[in-house]
Amino acid sequence: MSAGSRPAHLTKAISVSLLAAASLLALAGRLTGMLDRQFLYFPEPLENLDWKQLSGLPLEDVFLTAPDGVALHAWWIVAANEPKAVMVWCHGNAGNISHRLEHLAALVKAGVSILIFDYRGYGRSAGQPSEQGLYTDAETAFQFLIHDRKIAPSRIVIYGESLGTAVAADLASRHSDVAGVILEAPFGSIQAAAKLLYGALPVHTLLQARFDVFARLKQIRRPLLVIHGDRDSILPISLGKAVYDAANEPKQWWIVSGADHNNTHIVGGEAYYQKILSFIRSLG
Repeated sequence: MSAGSRPAHLTKAISVSLLAAASLLALAGRLTGMLDRQFLYFPEPLENLDWKQLSGLPLEDVFLTAPDGVALHAWWIVAANEPKAVMVWCHGNAGNISHRLEHLAALVKAGVSILIFDYRGYGRSAGQPSEQGLYTDAETAFQFLIHDRKIAPSRIVIYGESLGTAVAADLASRHSDVAGVILEAPFGSIQAAAKLLYGALPVHTLLQARFDVFARLKQIRRPLLVIHGDRDSILPISLGKAVYDAANEPKQWWIVSGADHNNTHIVGGEAYYQKILSFIRSLG
């Protein structure tokens, strides 16, 4: 046997081992994707109702196609009053766009036009959610405003809530010419949130998604408003404060006293909406 050769049985064993390793890696990838969908995403289908009549808002159904071919559904809501700004709304990890209608209605009535879209797998949008998929969906919605509705980026405010703050931060990091960014109940990363919520348990290592807001903040230099309830039982306020501290100026930090994770607009009431409108007016 020459110096560079291997016995046939050894070569076969190596090939089988490599195949097994590749299969295990593929299985691990599928499992982590499944765990992401189990622990991070809680979509609900959109009921077949007359949402325009029920909400009293001028909802326009918009159907988009992401670059990877996934069909997306959104509502484009044009304010009747002279628009103060246009907002692209990145919602949280549960439900669908219909669950945000009460939240955004006061902003529309105050003159803010809003494009709210469902991520893939949510509402009437096709596909399955994933971190990169959510980023792609937000970019697709943003491009609709620019190219279809001819809205200048300098008029657009990017809003994100909860998991949507990571999506909003990613979108804002790629568009330095937007008017401003609002992050409500944010977190720095899946790792940061898991360490606070689960202590020494390495929960984040079981998930494929990272949603690294901290990394995106380095690229964001537009005016930023960070909002958090001081009784948030899902993403404690310390996570939001860490995001604010890591962000570039100009930035504002606003606490909604007594608010939990999903009721900042209810507990904050008129003051909540006035804070957002004041921030929008400050953008010029």
